[in-house]
Amino acid sequence: MHVSGPSQVEEVEIGSRAQLVDYLASGVRERTDWRIGTEHEKFGFRTDDLRAPTFDGERGIEALLKGLTRFGWAPVEEHGRVIALSRDGASVSLEPAGQLELSGAPLETLHETCRETGTHLREVREVAEPMGLGFLGMGFQPKWRRDEMPWMPKGRYRIMREYMPKVGSLGLDMMTRTCTVQVNLDVGSEADMVKKFRVSLALQPIATALFADSPFTEGRPNGFLSYRSHIWTDTDADRTGLLDFVFDEGFGYERYVDYLLDVPMYFVYRDGEYIDASGQSFRDYMEGKLPARPGFRPTLKDWADHSTTAFPEVRLKKYLEMRGADSGPWNRICALPAFWVGLLYDDAALDAAWDLVRDFSIEEQHALRDGVPRRALKLPFRGGTALDLAREALKISAAGLKRRARLNAHGADESIFLEPLVEIVESGVTAAERKLELFEGAWGGSVDPVFREFAY
Repeated sequence: MHVSGPSQVEEVEIGSRAQLVDYLASGVRERTDWRIGTEHEKFGFRTDDLRAPTFDGERGIEALLKGLTRFGWAPVEEHGRVIALSRDGASVSLEPAGQLELSGAPLETLHETCRETGTHLREVREVAEPMGLGFLGMGFQPKWRRDEMPWMPKGRYRIMREYMPKVGSLGLDMMTRTCTVQVNLDVGSEADMVKKFRVSLALQPIATALFADSPFTEGRPNGFLSYRSHIWTDTDADRTGLLDFVFDEGFGYERYVDYLLDVPMYFVYRDGEYIDASGQSFRDYMEGKLPARPGFRPTLKDWADHSTTAFPEVRLKKYLEMRGADSGPWNRICALPAFWVGLLYDDAALDAAWDLVRDFSIEEQHALRDGVPRRALKLPFRGGTALDLAREALKISAAGLKRRARLNAHGADESIFLEPLVEIVESGVTAAERKLELFEGAWGGSVDPVFREFAY
């Protein structure tokens, strides 16, 4: 989830639906300008008692953020409290329970992406260790109950916290106990967007399976391999899911605008304050009839903010966001963008990926989406399993990255970043299954060792 702060967009009043379509379409870029933006979240924990750090206090998240300013990060404040950082097109922000997120800068190559991630984790460790804090990449908080998680003092989260229980039973878990890694990728035209959207939606369950790493809830196995993915099925049906309409004939920017207009609002951000508009209609807002701001009409900035409150498996802003993966260790943070760049940024790979999924029925896509949280790669599919699909998708991605031929100083192309996924496919065993083996064996039925053995 990336629901950090208000969008950086002009305050232009919206006069028509066409403006919203134009806004989305304005993201189209020449291939030479395509970039890779990687985001990942991680759980903080106190090394002495493994509890999540609060916002306040000398071992709190705000103190950590302030500590990171020594590396040239500029603080971002809300009501005088540091709630985020920015530097060179990147930001560090907080999820609702203090999960720390790096939203990376738009970069040209995966080599740069991996360097950025490594630098960030090193800086965080340098500040966190003297504070007695550590960080862990997994899809779901393995130990603590929802009521044991802290809340960060952000106006946006207060509104969401009150609204979530009205529309699903697991929304507060999504907010406080999940972590993800995602990648944001560019499009070259409306037709290119449509093809990439369809391929990435159809293969999102395969990414979920490959990255499955959330098998524990409150210290015990939860029956899932990606419990984080399952949580989205009962968070808020109005703003989550697979978006079947993307596969309809004639799909394009206009249809996505109509979808977003039907997603109920959360808030309006004005003068540093979040105004509660939860459950209200953006269509009403465009007519000056929003109960939260009667007589006012929205700006493009309001639209950009609103677009961040839809949480489908793949999200369209001015670019596409792949949102299906559990967070994990450093090398899997680099593997996620590698997987999708290989599939989507090379024409031959995109064609091959589309050939792989083009005849999936909507029912089959839903069966994949609904089945992988429990079964991951072992989910039966068309006489084989999801593992067979993963193997094929990985082959296509590797070939795409090789053809991209972006080399590092040692002459290696970007396909090196797929190695952790190749290992998973060759063994057929996900990170979640490895942790379950350790839990039953060496860890003696305790999840506590995960904080030591898998911390960054």
